[in-house]
Amino acid sequence: MVATSIASTEKKEDFLSSGNNYVVTETVITSDKMDEYLPEKEKQYLDDVEKSSTKHMDDEEDSPIEEVRAVVSNTDDPSLPVYTFRMWSLGIIFAALLSFVNQFFFYRQNALSLSPLVVQLLTFPLGKIMEKVIPKSPFFNPGPFNMKEHVLITVMANCSYVTAYAVDIVTIQRLFYGQNLGWGGGILLVWTTQFIGYGMAGVLRPFLVYPSAMVWPANLANISLFQTFHNNENTWTGPSRMRWFLYCFVGMFVYYWLPGYFFQILTFFSWACWIKPSNLVLSQVTGTLNGLGILGVSFDWATITSYLGSPLVVPLFAIMNIGIGFVIIAWIVVPLLYYTNVWDAKTYPIITSGLFNAKGEPWDNSLVLTPEKILDPELYAQHGPLRMSTFFAFTYGIGFAGVTSILTHTFLYHGKDIIRQYKNSRQKNNEDIHHKLMRAYPEVPHWWYIAIFLIAFGVSFAVIYRWPIYLPWWGLILAIIISIIFVLPIGIIQAVTNQQPGLNVITEFIIGYARPGHPIANVVFKTYGYISMYQALVFVGDLKLGHYTKIPPKAMFFVQLLGTAIAGFVNLATATWLMDTVKDICTPAAYPFTCPSARTFYSASVIWGAIGPERMFGPESPYNSMLWMFLVGLLIPIPFWFLSKRYPNSWIKYIHLPLIFSATGMMPPAVPLNFSMWFAAGIVFMWYVHKYHRDWWTKYNYITSAAFDSGVAICGIIIFGVVSGTNWQADWWGNGDAESLDHCPLSAANYSGIVP
Repeated sequence: MVATSIASTEKKEDFLSSGNNYVVTETVITSDKMDEYLPEKEKQYLDDVEKSSTKHMDDEEDSPIEEVRAVVSNTDDPSLPVYTFRMWSLGIIFAALLSFVNQFFFYRQNALSLSPLVVQLLTFPLGKIMEKVIPKSPFFNPGPFNMKEHVLITVMANCSYVTAYAVDIVTIQRLFYGQNLGWGGGILLVWTTQFIGYGMAGVLRPFLVYPSAMVWPANLANISLFQTFHNNENTWTGPSRMRWFLYCFVGMFVYYWLPGYFFQILTFFSWACWIKPSNLVLSQVTGTLNGLGILGVSFDWATITSYLGSPLVVPLFAIMNIGIGFVIIAWIVVPLLYYTNVWDAKTYPIITSGLFNAKGEPWDNSLVLTPEKILDPELYAQHGPLRMSTFFAFTYGIGFAGVTSILTHTFLYHGKDIIRQYKNSRQKNNEDIHHKLMRAYPEVPHWWYIAIFLIAFGVSFAVIYRWPIYLPWWGLILAIIISIIFVLPIGIIQAVTNQQPGLNVITEFIIGYARPGHPIANVVFKTYGYISMYQALVFVGDLKLGHYTKIPPKAMFFVQLLGTAIAGFVNLATATWLMDTVKDICTPAAYPFTCPSARTFYSASVIWGAIGPERMFGPESPYNSMLWMFLVGLLIPIPFWFLSKRYPNSWIKYIHLPLIFSATGMMPPAVPLNFSMWFAAGIVFMWYVHKYHRDWWTKYNYITSAAFDSGVAICGIIIFGVVSGTNWQADWWGNGDAESLDHCPLSAANYSGIVP
């Protein structure tokens, strides 16, 4: 079971690092080095803290998780300063920059997400420079730039790197529904949907932060890099990690001008279509932009990382689950459904999130809505029914199965652990080394988190009643209840696998039945119900990072609060700027600003909100059978659990159905090429390189990932400036717009199936 060892969930050699090949040399920095510039009172205080706190624990006492032991130090120095000018200034600057960059790329065809690993790398040399040039001072420069300052800067940035989900509401309401919430409604909607989750995070600490079994694998990559910078690690010959980062960054920056500007066919390289460009079936099967992407390749890092993140930080067992699930669903089930013409599949494109009428024509939602953007049943009877591609309908069924499989999987695999951790959390004598070391710091009172929750919850009522949202009070309460129910089981899955199943499908399904005909109310309900949980787990993951690195809990509280506030403001400002300046944004004509996520979000608002699940999945609908997927998801983990108990040493124990369902449910807006290239890159780095070049992998794997991300991001922004400033693009067969990019006879304009 997971409480005993992570090895029961995945093989040690398939995870982040090996204790036999990963040596950490620990150097503890004490307050002695700061005596020359600290006031006498502060010296005395630090001496008292040092005497009363556990600074060094017995080397034999360490985490029971081997992967954690290999990376996380079992010592602490409580005297290190954290509330410094360096921390606050670098944290605020990079939180703003990261939220801007990721929101900027969110509207592009391949929505690259810049990782906080980049912030780790860039802020270390900046912190060291500030250490050298700023005069010594308890606040401005209290000595060497230490790891705790570095962690807090990264945490502030981590609160901002995921774009605010509520910005999608602002986007579709303005571009597709012709309404504008303005700055007041927009910023309150963004902030409340994020801060409600922040309030929930504090309550989850005993279950998802303190237990050693809750590993949060992504944090180990961060800590590996922190240790490298601050503890003089040297495990392998070759360039230093910073030098390797610069090599990879410069290389990717130079290279990305090809797929990003001069030779864009490299992004969606459908070479198989060239065999016979007039063959529609060949294009459907091998096309990369609008087809199944079989045999297709991409030479664009942004395409690989767009939806699943970097494969270089995901455990191999998770990569295998996602990859095999993708092949079964996208390359076996979907073609079978399409070419047997299930649900009149051939009337519509094989891969699209677009919506259509029964004749296969793009759906014009404005024909069936009142001026208040509410469904008119008579107009719908005249212009309907609404139809979608077989692929899109089936992925909704996958989403249904994913939601219920979470409940069964968590109960079977982790039910006893949840009960045990609840009991253990109430006993001080049942702690691992990291929890013991954290006893040196005052804990954040629960009422701080509860106050944040209540304030955000109260302001949310003002949002739904002051602006044209039409979500009743009971809808808001129901959304928050759903989030509270799912946050713990989903948190356990993420803490173990580094993947998070979403609640977006179940939330829009519930409110669609409860309040049909209200598209904006539907997406707002989904956002409060889903993002509240999502944000809570983002904060919990950061709290675990602070737990591993021994950050004072109150410092974490303030940093997370500020980072979230900055991110919401910058996200909304960036989105507004792009919508004001990019002509025809969110249409194929604005490539690469085609907004695949926002368009899928709009389609969902039509399906679940405007039309409603009763019409889309009810007894009279051809998609009614997809509702059985709720039952399938509830039952299918059971036989696999029994088999894993019957054959405990077989590969069956690595099957993770909620992970398979949740990941493959990302299509659309993701296309199969995003998955196939992600899977291929994951196999190369997390299996081949890890197995046969372990020393290189240990030292450079995560650095390479961060360098590629940052190189693409910086280059992409510069390319946008060049295109906007010169309005020039190389015009030749290697370039093109969204309609001809993959050189397959599948027009993106005809495939979109949406009329804004």
